Amino acid sequence: MRLFPRTVTTLAAGLALGLAVPPAHASAPAAGPDTVTLTGTGWGHGRGLSQYGAQARANAGQPAAAILDFYYPGTATGVGGGSVKVLITADTSSNVVVQHRSRLKVRSLATGKAWKLRKRGAKRWKLTAHGADTKLSVKTKRWHKVRIIPGQAEFQGKGGTLRLYVPGGAADYRGKIRSVVPANGQGRDTVNVVSVEKYLRGVVPAEMPAKWNPQAVQAQAVAARTYAIFERDTEDHGPFDVYDTTQSQVYRGIAVEQPESNAAIAATAGQIRTYGGLPAYTQFSSSNGGWTAGGGEPYLAAAPDPYDPKTSWTAVVPASSIETAFPKVGDFQSLQLTLDTPSGGHVASVRIVGPGGVFVDVDGEVFRSRLGLRSTMFAQTA
Repeated sequence: MRLFPRTVTTLAAGLALGLAVPPAHASAPAAGPDTVTLTGTGWGHGRGLSQYGAQARANAGQPAAAILDFYYPGTATGVGGGSVKVLITADTSSNVVVQHRSRLKVRSLATGKAWKLRKRGAKRWKLTAHGADTKLSVKTKRWHKVRIIPGQAEFQGKGGTLRLYVPGGAADYRGKIRSVVPANGQGRDTVNVVSVEKYLRGVVPAEMPAKWNPQAVQAQAVAARTYAIFERDTEDHGPFDVYDTTQSQVYRGIAVEQPESNAAIAATAGQIRTYGGLPAYTQFSSSNGGWTAGGGEPYLAAAPDPYDPKTSWTAVVPASSIETAFPKVGDFQSLQLTLDTPSGGHVASVRIVGPGGVFVDVDGEVFRSRLGLRSTMFAQTA
């Protein structure tokens, strides 16, 4: 959720409405425009914290708490923690392969039994599916089967990190690395189980520059902590809690950790934002374009944000792109935009008009996402 927003929870597009069939003697409708020019500001969905707005507020002397109060009005400071299970999407194989290291163990998730991994000349260890169980193998000069582990399994490395090999490279992670059966029951997924505080070390600098004003980075840390706990506690992804991509928030493990962001995480340790005593849905994006967008929660309300830098953009959208994205409209004729506040703000919905009175009503965020626009803060200029 850095420059690109979380899109997995956008509102569903409206269905085609008002299909009108002209009489047989009616003349053909006039051809629609070849392109539509849209001009806007901002980058991302605009809901919740604006990262550039938070930086500007921090530079103006606002502390992290005041920044969070503005972007999540009506929320209170709370406490949250525990661990989080992160799907490692870069591991597209069904194997979990880690580098050999001292004090490495493998544990059965079914029985809880653990085995120390000691093998002369060991270079890597691998978990693969063996029916409902898991096969453990070791690589010396070549791969050798070691044992069958009951159920699913995980690697543990006390007092250190684990290097995970994925197609095309490797990455280092804190915590544990699991081989688990996904919700659809097909193959195996790779999941990193790590404390929330250590998880944030790989999130915060991936979402906001670590060297920004410390108060802005602290606000980002609280928002990211709350977001992870909210998703963990309210979504059901099966064997994992959050994605490591913008489907949740970007997580890159140890490679991106920075002293400045680690300090911001430590300064806000355990702090979350709550609403009604529960973790809030603390969405955030790069820039809201000068207005926060409504997000369906009382604390995600549309309001002007004078601190956002309002970075401008222009997009010339071919009519063919609109017709491909929304085929029910037929030959594109025009757009009708509805804002989320009467006086301004983000586009809440778009009516896409076709020939003969045909139109499709679609959520503004869906329109933005399908056409690759930077934000929903836009107007039609030509």
